[in-house]
Formats: sequence, structure tokens, C-alpha cells
Amino acid sequence: HTEQQFKNLISMLFFTPGFPEHLCAMAMVCLLDFEAYAEKYLPKIAWDFFAAGADECSTRDENILAYKRIRFRPRMLRDVSMLDTRTKILGTEISFPVGIAPTGFHQLACPDGEKSTARAAKAMGTCYIASTYSTCSLEEIAAAAPGGFRWFQLYIHRNRAVSRQLVQQAEALGFQGLVLTADLPYTGKRRNDVRNGFQLPPHMKLKNLEGAFEVYEVSLDPSVTWDDIYWLRSLTHLPIIIKGILTKEDAELAVRHGVQGIIVSNHGGRQLDGAPATIDALVEVVEAVRGRVEVYLDGGIRKGSDVLKALALGAKCVFIGRPALWGLAYKESQNHRTVGVERRDIVEVAPKEGQEDDLRLEYISCEERLREVD
Repeated sequence: HTEQQFKNLISMLFFTPGFPEHLCAMAMVCLLDFEAYAEKYLPKIAWDFFAAGADECSTRDENILAYKRIRFRPRMLRDVSMLDTRTKILGTEISFPVGIAPTGFHQLACPDGEKSTARAAKAMGTCYIASTYSTCSLEEIAAAAPGGFRWFQLYIHRNRAVSRQLVQQAEALGFQGLVLTADLPYTGKRRNDVRNGFQLPPHMKLKNLEGAFEVYEVSLDPSVTWDDIYWLRSLTHLPIIIKGILTKEDAELAVRHGVQGIIVSNHGGRQLDGAPATIDALVEVVEAVRGRVEVYLDGGIRKGSDVLKALALGAKCVFIGRPALWGLAYKESQNHRTVGVERRDIVEVAPKEGQEDDLRLEYISCEERLREVD
């Protein structure tokens, strides 16, 4: 059930009404088709920015490869006639356990930028995490999809007044969660961006930060510590989700400091090359929190079966980043959907594994380096 929903969400970013969808389906069978399209038609500087990983990109690539080492132990003769992919994250129902992760600069892929992403998430009944580095303002994002389920992702800047204003603005506009990114005290070294001399085109702006400072990379506050979560809590009533946790020690600290959720993330492999794949870090984090907070994951999700593996290993929901951007790029070719690709995949795979709420970790075989999930 979830694979179909994931594909539908990708599709919502890609397919416009009236377009012969059967023709799209012939060409766009999986997310890798959308990736190939985006690589072919996006300007090289935009493609390189979206695709970039830190240094040799080993962590970026490992995010994907790690799923191939996980094997299912499929169970037979179970009643799967009434599959239900709905779940709740922090008390809000979503139609299936795939949301859209925070990524910046969506107008590099599509003129409508984050507004289109917000509409797609609302149409699919799932969560969109809007980035501090959006090329549409928070007001524009909220107006594009009234009533949509949205969280706001925050970087803490040296100028704390800027961060304070963003948090309070997001809450006033109806965003329902605050996602603190913890893994970016400095921007990672992305070699192609350096070679390309990457910068936003003159007509694009970081709408939420206009006039705040000249160079956004050096505005980040590298002195942020766990105690700053208390400062954030003093600014808002929104639940706080921390993004970028990869170890049991940090997971325990996150719980102690009162967060409501953890996103296991390595920033898409864009920060520290050599960090573990997120799916490899997931079990350690889940075991550390012992159900005290919800745990989510991003990084490397390319199929509905990847979603099911993450759920079986303890994630409540997963978030996709780059695939949503590929969807925006495909929209420029008269198409308007994306994340539904995964939803269909999940629908196709879930009956072979059992009900989603029955998925669980069976055991880990360290000798064979395979995680086998039931």
C-alpha cells in the first residue's frame, strides 16, 4: 500500500491534470526514471547542487547501498485484503508513512518552488518539512496549501533574533512542528559546488532571510549546544523534532532535553563523509529511545520496499528529499506528481510481508552483515 502512495506523491509533483498519465507511466516507472530525467534536463549547476555529497560522496552513496544488504523474511498465508497505510506522527494522521524532507532552493528545479511541494504534500495527505533556505516565503508556502500538514526546519543563526522571528512566524502561520537541524555547524565540502562556483541566480532569493545577512553559510552559529533546545522551547509551543541524530548517545541526550521526535539523518551525505548510512544507524537510535519519543528517518529511500525496511527496523515514518526535487524538475515538462510512486510500491510489497503495523525486526546477522526483517 505504501509503495503506491510514495509513487503518487512523486506523481503529484509531476503530473498536471489532463496530461495522458498512461504515457507518463510508460516512461516513469520508478524513482530512478525521474532521477534520470532531472539529470538530463536540469542545468548542470542545479543538478550538481541537488546531487552533491560531501567530499568523495561515500556516505551519500552508502545511504542507498545499505538497503540492498537488508533482506526480508516474507511470511505467507496472512490476510492482507484490508491494508491500511495510514499512520500518525505526533498525533496527526498522514495517509502513508512517507513525508517530504526539508531541502533548499526548490526554484532551481521549478519556478513555483516550495509552493508546488506544499501543494503536493497536501494532496497526498502527508507532511512537508519546509526549509529555512526556501526560495518561497513561509507565508507563500502556507497560502499555497491552506490546511496542509507542515513542519518548519530551523538552522540556528548567529543572529538569534532572526531565528526567533522565524520560529514565531512559523507557529503563527499554522506550522505544526519545529525541526532543529543539528548536523550543520558549518557547510560540508561539496566538491562540484566548489568547482562550479555555486550561487543562487540573481532573481532567486532566500525569502525567509532577505536582508538578514549577506552570506548565509557564514551566518550559521557553530556554538549551538544541547542547552539551546531549552531556548527554543521558550519561544514556542510547537513540538520540537531534532534532525541529524546517528548515535545512541545523542539519542539519549535528545530525549533528556525534551524533544518530541528524532529524525535519523546524515543530511543526505552532504555533511560528514564517512558517517554511517541512516538505515544502519536506525536500530541503535530506536533501541536507545525505548519508545519515549517517535523516531523517523531520511536518506536513501528510493523504493517502497526501502520504506518497509525502515518501518520494520523501528522508524515511525520516513522522509524523502532528492526524489521530491526530481519531481519538481519533471513538472517543467507538463507533469505534476511525484511521491505517489512510493505509495504504489508499498501497496505492491506490503502484502508479501504482512500488515505494516505487524512489521518488526526479527534479528541482525552481523556475520553476514545482513539485517533480516519480518
